[in-house]
Amino acid sequence: MSGCRNRAGLLATTVGAGLLAAGPVMLWRARGGRTQIRGELAAQKITFPEGGLPAHLARYAGTTVETGPQARAYAELIKDHVAKATGGRAYAEVTEELHATGGDDEKLTELRQTAFMGESLRASLLSAYQAWEITTLVAGLGAALTGVGAVLVAGADALGSRS
Repeated sequence: MSGCRNRAGLLATTVGAGLLAAGPVMLWRARGGRTQIRGELAAQKITFPEGGLPAHLARYAGTTVETGPQARAYAELIKDHVAKATGGRAYAEVTEELHATGGDDEKLTELRQTAFMGESLRASLLSAYQAWEITTLVAGLGAALTGVGAVLVAGADALGSRS
């Protein structure tokens, strides 16, 4: 029984040590990812307007977009503006209308460009938000792995001292 306990203790110590090494690396990478996202968003110099925001975005008035949640909120603002400009039609719908006219309608051409640019900007901001959420996940997993690793190492030490 003692040999089995020793092998279990060795396995727990090995796995625990691996988790103790991996957890802080994940925390460090999550922090680095957040720093990179903040830097990229700040470089775009996107600022919410001081006024005229929908009620659910009013708290962002005058702030610069530098975080994932702010990027998501600004993407919502763009969505509202594009919907207003296109009468609620999606880029594909405007394109379909343009093709139905033979492609010569200047107003529809401009509207299609507006929809395309708005949706492209929106997609970029939503990608930043998704990356932000992934850094949150990585940080949480890093903290959990560190905790589990510490428990395994401590448990293995306790198991080994009973032999």
